[in-house]
Amino acid sequence: MSAVGTMSAMDTMGTTSTTSTTSTTNTTSMLKPELSVVIPIYNEEAGLQVLFARLYPALDKIGIPYEIVFVNDGSHDNSVAILAEQFRQRPDVTRVMIFNGNYGQHMAILAGFDVTRGDIIVTLDADLQNPPEEIHKLVEKIRQGFDYVGSIRRKRQDSAWRTIASKAMNRLRYRITNIRITDQGNMLRAYGRNVIDLVNQCGEVNTFVPALAYKFARKPTEILVEHEERAAGESKYSLYSLIRLNFDLVTGFSLVPLQMFSMLGMTMSLASALLVLMLLVRRFVLGAEAEGVFTLFAIAFFFMGVILFGIGLLGEYVGRIFQQVRARPRYVVQTILQHVPGKDEVLDRAVEKRQVAR
Repeated sequence: MSAVGTMSAMDTMGTTSTTSTTSTTNTTSMLKPELSVVIPIYNEEAGLQVLFARLYPALDKIGIPYEIVFVNDGSHDNSVAILAEQFRQRPDVTRVMIFNGNYGQHMAILAGFDVTRGDIIVTLDADLQNPPEEIHKLVEKIRQGFDYVGSIRRKRQDSAWRTIASKAMNRLRYRITNIRITDQGNMLRAYGRNVIDLVNQCGEVNTFVPALAYKFARKPTEILVEHEERAAGESKYSLYSLIRLNFDLVTGFSLVPLQMFSMLGMTMSLASALLVLMLLVRRFVLGAEAEGVFTLFAIAFFFMGVILFGIGLLGEYVGRIFQQVRARPRYVVQTILQHVPGKDEVLDRAVEKRQVAR
């Protein structure tokens, strides 16, 4: 079996020029998949074989045509070779998209969305914290007429600090963005084709996929799913990465932080004016006094801290605008391994493409 890839640049509108690989045709591969499963991969070589052993039987058991789209997000380990070997073993239902670098989990998911063909699209992490055996529950909900199915971990297997921080951020995010996602850290979710088509039209450089999809859903719902310990390896999200992700979530879907800071600025200005008036009254009534100097220093430093935080918050929004107007490709696809029924070896050397939407 031979597999030949081509490089293409994914623009800010999510268009792509892909290449195909060939393999032996069979009945399954000729059917249009009803279910597409998108799985981002980043340095997951230790757990991929376990993932394959559980994922394919779980999807076969559902009994509908499906495809699995693995998106390798610039892994430095042996993940690409393992994915390529799995493609050779199950070319009828396996597609492998390989980035030329690391662009982040959500860009990998968006790239996978862009090539999916199913009417039901499911996202799943490769660490097996969300069991593949739970996918059928989401598929059933989509078939009931829902177009967005989120999942809530029944019993989280994360560390205590991460669980507490996640719950606190969920509450804060809902108040700011009005996006009702009970468990935002859980990527086991299902979407209808109508939602994915709208998501694919977006060209946002920084985004949070579940929240973006929620904005387009007509009938969202959530279900309880099981949660397991990570099968192998370690989490790719550091504390800084989690903070950055939540900044993207808040600043990408709401202007409330800016509006709150405007209100805070007006309140502090009024309080400062009242403080100055009080000091003037004390000056004329009590005369000159040295007391209170350190209190004034403390107030001044507090104000400076608030001002610097406000500048940083404004910088988040300005930075998002800067990244967006540069109109650089959101990600670059080096190779796509996929099966084309009825064709022999195909070699398509496409020049990198880039289209900019203004």
